[in-house]
Order: sequence, then structure tokens, then C-alpha cells
Amino acid sequence: MYKPKYFKYEEFESDDLPGSGRNMDSTFLQMLDNAREHSEGTPFIITSGYRTEQKNTAVGGKEKTASSKGSSHLYGYAADIACMDSSNRQKIITALIKAGFTRIGIAKSFIHVDNDPDKPAAFWLYS
Repeated sequence: MYKPKYFKYEEFESDDLPGSGRNMDSTFLQMLDNAREHSEGTPFIITSGYRTEQKNTAVGGKEKTASSKGSSHLYGYAADIACMDSSNRQKIITALIKAGFTRIGIAKSFIHVDNDPDKPAAFWLYS
């Protein structure tokens, strides 16, 4: 199991399942550590990592259906990083791209990043 350099597993836990931060994908955590290394000292404050189905539903995450795998958070492939200003947003996104991430969602107060192997590369905006 990969031991993150810049993060603690607890930062990725679903608040309704203690210990669930250890369900994060090892490759995802390695890539996120690499991004943090490239971020010029910009902190990565994780606001959401692994989610149980109940937590995902409560926060309005994408549900699993017969035709959709659902939110990447359900599988430990995703995290949301707090970000409130354009300077840090630029540093975080640049670092994520340098680390090899190709799935990035940008919102006013956070950046979603995932490496879900079942989803295509995409950048998107949240309204």
C-alpha cells in the first residue's frame, strides 16, 4: 500500500465511514503527491476524497446506474481540493497537469481531480 508523502489517509475519509481514506487508489495518491511536489508550496486542502454511496448521494454526487459507473469518489479515484483564488487555482491546476491528470473539474471554491480509468480525459466547469 502506498504511503502518501504530503497527505494523511484521514484527509480522504468519508465522514460516515472511519478508516475509509485507505480505500483511495494507490496510483491516484502517488499522482496527487507528485502534483503537490510541483505546486510551488501551494497547499492542497482535501475537502472530499473517498465517499460511501450514502455520502455521495447526500452531497449530490453522480449516482451509479445500469449505464453509468457513477462518481469516481466511490472508487477512491477522486478528490476535491479547496481553492478560493485564481493564483492558487492556476498553481494547483498546472501541478495536476504536470503530474499526469487528465480529468479536472473547476468550481468557484474547489478543484475536482480524478484518474478514473473508466472515464475519458476531460476538463469541465461547475456552475
